[in-house]
Amino acid sequence: MKKTLLWSILMLLCIHIESIAQECGGIIIKQDSGFEMTNFDAKGKETGKIIYKIVNVSQEGSATVFSVDMEALNAKGKSELKNTYQMKCDGNVTTVDAKSLISQEQLKSFKDMEMKFTYDNIEYPTKYVVGEKLKDASVKGTGQSGPMSITFDMLIRNRSVVGQENITIPSGTFDAYKIKSEMAFEMKMGFPVKMEMESISYRAPGVLWDLKTETYRKGKLMGHSELTKIF
Repeated sequence: MKKTLLWSILMLLCIHIESIAQECGGIIIKQDSGFEMTNFDAKGKETGKIIYKIVNVSQEGSATVFSVDMEALNAKGKSELKNTYQMKCDGNVTTVDAKSLISQEQLKSFKDMEMKFTYDNIEYPTKYVVGEKLKDASVKGTGQSGPMSITFDMLIRNRSVVGQENITIPSGTFDAYKIKSEMAFEMKMGFPVKMEMESISYRAPGVLWDLKTETYRKGKLMGHSELTKIF
């Protein structure tokens, strides 16, 4: 009886440990761990932080699925935006569900517009090769507001691994891969609103999140973010 009870407790502990920490493609995905990104403007002045925390880690077949809670804070530490990203790692590729790119608060602004969305997820290989082309990602929507048609397009395209270099940031020194991509946003609601930017991000095998990201518009640096803490 005692052996049976001890074995049952042991099995429950093993199940609990497995549910909150997984290794996938060299990345440790552990519940309640996370990342702190610090944002800076073009002049290097800190403008705020973004905190990412891993929650709800589980297995789906051979893949690890998990959620990442995000909270954006301004320079004074006040919360400005929250969102949750749904992610999956199959050992070769880590995928961000493109549905997660639009927060619930943002979706509320479309609630009376009968919007219908289609998605292409963001994919990151667990191993990078210089010269490799990465899959495009997108969120596309169409809707109607009275007699007026609405279109919404968010595109992340021309993604490629353009180099490899050592970088030093507050969270450490990493052998990083440099990934270049273009981001385009357009919304038509009577008249079009457009914005295009370029992004350079640095990623390292075994690290789930970006190490550093630089954002440019028409070749001019708009700002950058750095991974300042891993917890």
